Amino acid sequence: MLETINVGMSGLLGYSRGLRVIANNTANINTPGFKSSSLQFADMFASHDPGSGGGLMKIGYGLNTAGTALNFKQGELRQTGNGLDLAVDGQGLFTLKDASGNLHYTRAGQFQFSTDGVLVNRADESKVMAQHADGSIGEVSIAGLKTKEGKASTVAKFNGNVSSTGTDATIGSVKIFDSAGGEHLLSVKLTNTNATTAGSWRVELMEGTAVIGTGQIIFAGGRTQAGSGKVSITYSPAGVPAIPIELDFSTDVTSFASGTLSTIAFASQDGYGAGALTDASFDDKGKLVLSYSNGQKSTDGPTLSLGRFDSVDAITPIGGNQFDATDSLAWRVGVAGDGSFGSVRAGVVEISNVDLSQEFSDLVIMQRGYQAASQVISTANDMLQELFSMRGR
Repeated sequence: MLETINVGMSGLLGYSRGLRVIANNTANINTPGFKSSSLQFADMFASHDPGSGGGLMKIGYGLNTAGTALNFKQGELRQTGNGLDLAVDGQGLFTLKDASGNLHYTRAGQFQFSTDGVLVNRADESKVMAQHADGSIGEVSIAGLKTKEGKASTVAKFNGNVSSTGTDATIGSVKIFDSAGGEHLLSVKLTNTNATTAGSWRVELMEGTAVIGTGQIIFAGGRTQAGSGKVSITYSPAGVPAIPIELDFSTDVTSFASGTLSTIAFASQDGYGAGALTDASFDDKGKLVLSYSNGQKSTDGPTLSLGRFDSVDAITPIGGNQFDATDSLAWRVGVAGDGSFGSVRAGVVEISNVDLSQEFSDLVIMQRGYQAASQVISTANDMLQELFSMRGR
């Protein structure tokens, strides 16, 4: 009878552990990157029953538990709108380095830049690792990248029609940037010189009423002649070095008769002023993308380092939405888009993969098993009480 009670107690202990695993899964249903687990049951070793007539019968000693098994099925990717909330659509895990220099891994990509410009995990301030060209890994930093210097204009393009029957045309608000990123509003005056050279126009780049430089364009059949649709001028703004500017009329400028009305206008230029950092995010390859107030983007930043495992036995949860590698031989290191590492999704976070319907089903099974083991103990106890009462008679 005592052995029966011990067997029943093993059942109570095993099912209580199973309930604890289910409770942990359901409690973390909203935990980003959480991976559910299930308790593995095994029967306890059997031995010969000395009273079984020759020892041919083996009697078990109850229920045993053999640890938990992680379910690494990908959870739902939920939109957050935060560009530094990242998720891996695939098998990869983000790599973190704690203050002691130890590497950990996570599927919960909730990151931010610290005050010194280093990308860290919001939960514990551990650093997010990136992979360098030589294969080594290091931190992701935007220190020194929070502003972007200006670029001098080199080409100004125009479009529209210059009336071949008109005498002149003026193009205002021609925006040019100098080498320091300063903005200058110039104008271009076109004067019909057809009397001198058929289809020709004199081009004057002006700052206010001062002429900066001149050139000539020639039209034939309503289009600029090859080699005559661009005018090169050197602009010397005060206080900064001179810059060469090419006025480009070669592509989208025509010259047809339209009375005295010309529709030619300034179209674009390739310079820009200095800009401040407005946004930092990552593309699907895990590469850092910085956006600036001057409309420029920098895409030559570091690429996030990802890890993945060959076997689920090579990874173990350590809490805080993080995991550790338990077998370095079964681990692979790479970047998004490389093999089965997957792709990085910005502005989303992977939520828990807990299946509530499955957990509730398992909960009922655990409850029934616990009740049955309890009933076994109660019955064995009743039998012992009956035995004691028989002895006392």
